[in-house]
Amino acid sequence: MSFPLVCLGNPLLDLQVDVDAEYLKKYDLKENDAILAEEKHLPIYEEIIAKEGLIEVAGGAAQNTARGAQYLLPENSVVYFGSVGKDVYADKLNEANKKYGLTTKYQVQEDIATGKCAALINGVHRSLVTDLAAANHFKVDHLEIPENWAIVEAAKFYYIGGFHLTVSPPAILKLGKHAAESNKVFALNLSAPFIPQFFKDPLDQAVPYIDFLIANESEAASYAESHGLETTDVATIAKHIAQLPKENTNRPRVVVFTQGLEPTIVVSYDFNTKALESNEYPVRELAKEKVTDTNGAGDAFASGFMAGLVEGKTVAQSVDIGQWSAALSIQEVGPSFPFPKQSYA
Repeated sequence: MSFPLVCLGNPLLDLQVDVDAEYLKKYDLKENDAILAEEKHLPIYEEIIAKEGLIEVAGGAAQNTARGAQYLLPENSVVYFGSVGKDVYADKLNEANKKYGLTTKYQVQEDIATGKCAALINGVHRSLVTDLAAANHFKVDHLEIPENWAIVEAAKFYYIGGFHLTVSPPAILKLGKHAAESNKVFALNLSAPFIPQFFKDPLDQAVPYIDFLIANESEAASYAESHGLETTDVATIAKHIAQLPKENTNRPRVVVFTQGLEPTIVVSYDFNTKALESNEYPVRELAKEKVTDTNGAGDAFASGFMAGLVEGKTVAQSVDIGQWSAALSIQEVGPSFPFPKQSYA
């Protein structure tokens, strides 16, 4: 069976719960941030499991995007690779993905638990604290298994969650090189501000293979700071990234920066004509009272954007589908979509 879109990331079970500002302060956490758990953060998971109102959601940024893209695309369009434990948490992930029709090709760790992400919600803000566990043990060898590599070779689009730069850069580069050599589409999401800060080298190694780079304004600012750009203007940052050296110059590089309620910035650079194009796309309006949960909004945008590309839509159309997907998802709890399925129109 062939799947047009292959996604690679860190599968996690999201443990979502409401907290107050004092709880964030207790663990030195920031609102609207995403970090990897340190030793001092590990008690969080036991504490929130006991809290009232806990919601368990199949998560991991790229898995959210894969699930959302499959929600929008025809049956058997998306396959997701990642690493999980052999436990009930992995079973929960499979159950959630099955509802959406998402196919998973997990690498299963016999003696390491499935990863978890504490999604701490304070009003409209969220702070994500991730214990990667099994997700941290994905190896490029899993892609190289003949039946898995056959899936990779049959695909036309590849989407990488930036969090995976912390796990298996060799797997990312293998997919990137295959995409460049085969003139297929390779997309990467920066995923969190700490990625360009603390994983600058593996990110820079991946950039030459990237056709589409997706990020939000905070991640863009972090990229600029870590690369000494001395600007916070998202369009200027996008123009810089768009023109960085690229392996497959038959495709332009397109940089897509979302900015919450502000317009989405899209910059493309054609390496053959040297044409640099910049556009802004206002976000879709959504009444404030309809917003239930913004956790995963960026993943939902990416799901719609990638679904648009797979369907052969233009970049502008794909941005619109991404914004529609984000608006649809934030009316649900967690990074999810409503059933019965709704269609983009």
